[in-house]
Amino acid sequence: MSTTDSSTAEAKPRRIVRKAIGPKLRKVLYLLFFMVALLGANSIYLVSITVYDWLSGETLENWFYQYMFLAHLILGLVLLAPFILFGIVHIYNTKNRLNRRAVRVGYGLFFISCLVLVSGILLLRIGSFDLKNPTARSVTYWCHVIAPVFALWMYWLHRLVGPKIKWKGGLAYLGVITAMVVGMLMFHSSDPRKWNVVGPKSGEKYFFPSLSRTSTGDFIPAEAMMMDDYCQKCHPDTHADWKNSVHHFSSFNNPAYLASVRETRKVSFERDGNLQASRFCAGCHDPVPFFSGAFDDPNFDDINHITSQAGITCTTCHAITNVNSVRGNGDYTIEEPIHYPFAYSDNTFLQWVNNQLVKAKPAFHKKTFLKDLHKSTEFCGTCHKVHLPEELNQYKFLRGQNHYDSFLLSGVSGHGARSFYYPPKAQENCNKCHMPAKPSNDFGARNFYDSKELSVHNHLFPAANTGIAALRNDPETVAIHQAFLKDNLRVDVFGIREEGNIEGKLIAPLRPEVPTLKPGNKYLLETVLRTLKVGHHFTQGTADSNEIWLDVTVKSGDRIIGRSGSREADGTVDPWSHYVNAFVIDRDGNRISRRNPEDIFVPLYNNQMPPGAGQTIHYELILPDDLTAPVTVEARLQYRKFDTHYMQFVASSLEARGQELSWKEKGIPYVNTLPITTIASDTITFPIEGVTAEVKNKEVEIPVWQRWNDYGIGLFLKGKAELRQAAEAFEQVDQLDRYDGSLNLARVYFTEGRLEDAVDALKRTASFSNPPAPPWTLAWLSGKVNQQQGHLEEAEKNFRSVLEDQTEERTRRGFDFSKDYVVINDLGQNLFDQAKRFRTEENREQRDQLLNQAVDQFQKTLTLDPENVTAHYGLSLVYDQLKQPELSEEHRKLHQKYKVDDTARGVAERKAREKYPAANHAAEQPVIYSLNRTVKP
Repeated sequence: MSTTDSSTAEAKPRRIVRKAIGPKLRKVLYLLFFMVALLGANSIYLVSITVYDWLSGETLENWFYQYMFLAHLILGLVLLAPFILFGIVHIYNTKNRLNRRAVRVGYGLFFISCLVLVSGILLLRIGSFDLKNPTARSVTYWCHVIAPVFALWMYWLHRLVGPKIKWKGGLAYLGVITAMVVGMLMFHSSDPRKWNVVGPKSGEKYFFPSLSRTSTGDFIPAEAMMMDDYCQKCHPDTHADWKNSVHHFSSFNNPAYLASVRETRKVSFERDGNLQASRFCAGCHDPVPFFSGAFDDPNFDDINHITSQAGITCTTCHAITNVNSVRGNGDYTIEEPIHYPFAYSDNTFLQWVNNQLVKAKPAFHKKTFLKDLHKSTEFCGTCHKVHLPEELNQYKFLRGQNHYDSFLLSGVSGHGARSFYYPPKAQENCNKCHMPAKPSNDFGARNFYDSKELSVHNHLFPAANTGIAALRNDPETVAIHQAFLKDNLRVDVFGIREEGNIEGKLIAPLRPEVPTLKPGNKYLLETVLRTLKVGHHFTQGTADSNEIWLDVTVKSGDRIIGRSGSREADGTVDPWSHYVNAFVIDRDGNRISRRNPEDIFVPLYNNQMPPGAGQTIHYELILPDDLTAPVTVEARLQYRKFDTHYMQFVASSLEARGQELSWKEKGIPYVNTLPITTIASDTITFPIEGVTAEVKNKEVEIPVWQRWNDYGIGLFLKGKAELRQAAEAFEQVDQLDRYDGSLNLARVYFTEGRLEDAVDALKRTASFSNPPAPPWTLAWLSGKVNQQQGHLEEAEKNFRSVLEDQTEERTRRGFDFSKDYVVINDLGQNLFDQAKRFRTEENREQRDQLLNQAVDQFQKTLTLDPENVTAHYGLSLVYDQLKQPELSEEHRKLHQKYKVDDTARGVAERKAREKYPAANHAAEQPVIYSLNRTVKP
């Protein structure tokens, strides 16, 4: 050997070999084995429950599950230190081992194990440390779920290339883990909650005549329903909106409702000896005192009781587990929700632990408090559809407000096949309008409606109730509602008729050209209202106390020469104005002016407007002889939440109990200063004969055909009094090359009984292609005409086309007309009429087949509207023909229960017409409002 080789060999360092796992490190390893066994068993249990939930759609997560999840978090955090210690020391001890494959696999095992721990930490939500991005969070979650599988595989490989595996000990270890998993599953009882089912009938003794029920049939502790501050911790933006919403101020904390419900409770107690009739209100307005049992107490302190100021709380809506039916009147089932551990604790640390559990494992919380039903129109309909039960009015079933069916049968929802107009795409529920997305960093914020920023649904529920916010001195909320109302309708001073009557020559549309008016002449101003961004009748809700009127001012220079819609010093609107609401009376003809539902009987008139429809108002104007300036007409649609008569009742009622309204001085009559919102307006100036002043008007942006169409729709909806004028308007639309003209002419002709003319109009309608007529509306109207002409088989095909056709256009636009129960009833009647043709015994089988098909159709209607008068009447007739007298009698009685009592109605209307001349005038057809009756500012 050379000298050089010898020196090189001596210079090479000696390889130091350390034990991979020394005595001390082995103790750490045993601790890790023990903790991993606990964590592994715990994880398998959690995964088992989660997978079951995914596959079944049910929820097995319960109190025990949440404790196990808490244990999972604690074990994972405790495992961090010993695992990192073991990993670093073990890697250091083995870094120079010759078995490089084992070393490399060990590195991979350590990396994947770290990925498990790091992903678990990232899924925590502690203070500002919160991974909110849905995609990033989803990726992290699946890393945390899948990585342990790879870790086990890597550990197996690591041991295969390392020391010999002790299979006996390994199997015993797995056996211990299995035993722990089985034990946890045995401790896990099935979830006691029963979602999507009707609560037990036994609860009626506590809640009827409200249709609301609890999941157990018993009361729910008030504490469980009043956890708004708890919700606020994770949802501050949502809570802030809700706090100013009318939902929050639905109960005795609402001064207007307080005055009315006190009267209802008083009448109920004095008349019946108990408060049960007033429960009618409570299922929707007073859920906390109602479901906790306090509402029925005659001595209930409606100001100081802990539940009286709660309103509709977060839990009230989000603990509902089932919509029992579409009858309204609070027909839902509600539960006492199961919370994560320590939800009710007063201990700060335990509350913090509870919050971390919710944030780290929100799926159970979300499933408990946000169900599919919350996204449905039926959910909102539980309280926004109302009927007055016999227990309340001591009379009979009467329909009240009904947003639900109004929306369902509209073109806006995509379910109503008979609308005048349709949107490009259907609105599937109430939320997009009344719970629009707003930017937020709340826990639970998402990218709603393809938004690029995180947002939540607005729980202020913007709509129209400016009154409650004003009474609370909350101008910001008032402004939000006013902005929502703006331009939901439009006003169009469309035309003018000579001679001041509906038979006079019509000059229309006004603008760009306007006629020159003559001093001393009488004219009829034709004004049109049109619902635009409204998916239900306008106004709906409290239509008896909502004050919506057309405010018209006619000026010549600075001189007022015509007026309608002026206000008195106390805020009262001129009763001779045109109102877009309902004039509701009791059985003695007195106006319902106190929101006293127990006395509601019938509307003398109902001027609410359907969605996508027009309303035509006639104004008589006599021009003075001495005009010296052009005449300007301004028409404004005004909205005020509560009228003056009602607010005077509220003020006096509260004052009698030592309470006061804002801006109401004690002992001084109330002046209605609630905010007035101008929803829409239109202004036009007419030149005057003999006056040389130049006249300019703004261009009207509404298409000419649509102005004519809206005018005709408004006339058509008035009934038979103005059908000729409606036909003239639709003929103009027809001449402007729009299908709407001939289609709506067919409606007019059908109403008049001119069936052959209706057939010709429908043929013209079908010839249009740019754009084509809605085939569903065309089919429905063709079916109506065919039915009247006796072409029953063709009519059946028409109606089935409406209800059953599935076309590319319907799918693209989100239309489903199978829910239009008016057309379903038409089909049921058609099948019944066909069956009546087969009268002999030889044709009995064919007749019964048609009768049974008719039953199916009418029953479909009752699933959509259980109190439908037409369906019950039809079933009473069909079952009679089928020789099923018990069923026939059942539906005959239901028909009698739900139909309007026309005889009693006539008596009440006669009395009301005598008491209220202005309302009597407004109830006439046609009605013409005078602009010269009084001239006030």
